[in-house]
Amino acid sequence: MGMLIDGKWTDRRPAPVAGRFVRPESQFRRTITADGSSGFKAEPGRYHLYVAYNCPWAHRSLIFRKLKGLEGMISIASARPDDRAQGWRFHGGFPGSSRDEVNGCEWLHQVYTLAKPDYTGTCTVPTLWDKKTKTIVNNESSEIIRMFNSAFDGIGAKPGDYYPAALRGEIDLINEFVYTNLNNGVYRTGFAQTQEAYDEAVEKVFAGLDTLEERLSRQRYLVGDVITEADWRLFVTLIRFDAAYHHVFKCTLRPVSSYDNLQNYLLDLFQVPGVSDTVKLDHIVTGYYSIDRVNPNGIVPRIPRLDLARSHNRARFGKAKSAA
Repeated sequence: MGMLIDGKWTDRRPAPVAGRFVRPESQFRRTITADGSSGFKAEPGRYHLYVAYNCPWAHRSLIFRKLKGLEGMISIASARPDDRAQGWRFHGGFPGSSRDEVNGCEWLHQVYTLAKPDYTGTCTVPTLWDKKTKTIVNNESSEIIRMFNSAFDGIGAKPGDYYPAALRGEIDLINEFVYTNLNNGVYRTGFAQTQEAYDEAVEKVFAGLDTLEERLSRQRYLVGDVITEADWRLFVTLIRFDAAYHHVFKCTLRPVSSYDNLQNYLLDLFQVPGVSDTVKLDHIVTGYYSIDRVNPNGIVPRIPRLDLARSHNRARFGKAKSAA
């Protein structure tokens, strides 16, 4: 995928370092607050979220929007998974994708130049747009989910705190581990441009999975007996692993389905009410196999028949508790 340079679309990509994929930093980092002291007040109908169901970073925001009951407060535009000629495209035509009904933009990069005409950088989902001031609030998924977690609580969001104060230290440590080894690790593996870079990255991915498999042999969730933000940040990678990363990103040592604890944990999270609505395997498979640098022939395989609603064994650790 290309990027904008001085407000103009180009096929240029951020340069790798010694054959290693380097993820660019998000540039829009403003915050929605309950009282509006940040300049962006939590208000129903004010914000619009640009997403892609195949993208794990956008998936995080969709999960929190669902869990917190924000669908009626925050509108979305969903990109096509099969057309990346100029980045993310909002054109309908693929089941589950949609047009941009707020700004009327066909490509996400057009949204970025609305916010900043001379913008230089990548154009990523999720992107959170403010209809009132007509600008991008934030394009960093880890910060968007924190806003969704609490900023709208006073105006009708569903109860539930997935980043409770008492657990934040442990959540932050796990998030860093999961990001380095898995969330970003699969990309470092799939986009490696040298054998050395690939070998280094793939070892970290499976060392991470092995560590988490052992951790989940002792407790139901990553932070004990409550579902937290850490679990949802891992879930979006696990749900894509066997369908996409295992093959197209060359994470081939073993599938997640071969890990007893991780696979059952995945089923447990998928079956949380509402979460399955955010998972579109057709978008995931089509999206990853449409990336030309890892699948230049463009052949998209059949969607795997995964029974994610089958029973799991995680209840052996006891009933899940609320983190609220």
